[in-house]
Amino acid sequence: MKLAHNSLRGSYPPLITPFRNGAVDVAKFADLVERQVREGSHGVLITGTTAEPSSLTIDERNTLVRTAVEVAAHRVPVVAATGSQSYAETVTLTAAAEKAGVDAVLVVTPYYIKPSQQGLIEYFCAVGERTDLPVMIYHIPGRAAVSVTAVTVEKIAAGRPNLVGIKQAVNDLELVSELLLHLGSDFRIFCGLEALSLPMLSVGAAGLMNAAGNLTPSRIAQLCDEVHAGNLAAARSLHFELFELNQSIFLDTNPIPLKYMMSRLGLLDSPELRLPLIPIDEPRRRILDEVLGRAGLLQAQGVAS
Repeated sequence: MKLAHNSLRGSYPPLITPFRNGAVDVAKFADLVERQVREGSHGVLITGTTAEPSSLTIDERNTLVRTAVEVAAHRVPVVAATGSQSYAETVTLTAAAEKAGVDAVLVVTPYYIKPSQQGLIEYFCAVGERTDLPVMIYHIPGRAAVSVTAVTVEKIAAGRPNLVGIKQAVNDLELVSELLLHLGSDFRIFCGLEALSLPMLSVGAAGLMNAAGNLTPSRIAQLCDEVHAGNLAAARSLHFELFELNQSIFLDTNPIPLKYMMSRLGLLDSPELRLPLIPIDEPRRRILDEVLGRAGLLQAQGVAS
């Protein structure tokens, strides 16, 4: 599948799912999508890991996708994460996302099952056959307990022309280089590890799908823009400005620290999560407050430190 040069490039923050008294707060979610458009993100990723998808029902996931498409209104692309541990559920979610009007889907390697490489090839080819949308693999072995190899990705791409990229959420720049070398620079690689944003962009990644984009969309988008314009000195400066903030995302399981920081910035009414995730403890809240202060975000939002 041939993509337009500027399609699926830049910063696509994986949006959180806001909850209110246990239910998805659709109105607040719509506000968060609008903020991403307003503050310069190049696109949005819906129901990714940061959105707690394993704690959402199929109907809730579909509602979030439809809402994002409606709010974005073709101003920025919408990518829906439609993967599950279940093939049938993945196909159902992908079909619903396509009907809703998303621009592409991100499909995680099936978690918990630990399939073989041949199993992954057949799985992604089967999913890709059932949609006309561009498909990207979500490679996150730390959560899925399975890795994909470069050879596996190449075989899937050979079998399914609509496989257009991968979200790489593992510390493996060698795989990034291998994929770009063998599949070409048009193969869309998105960085899913905040601290590796600049290194991955520097070797040819198309963009970022980083949770920190929920906190400072404009600066994450600017990092992509500077690299793509060849302004590596400016990109390096942004990398170090953002580095501590990027690390803070993983002070506890994502999105626990992120939701706390967003609530401190007034972007969420509360840092509500669904079990088994629970709010961050007081000592780490103080650490996150200090990080937000040093990043200039508390002052920018007029929040008392």
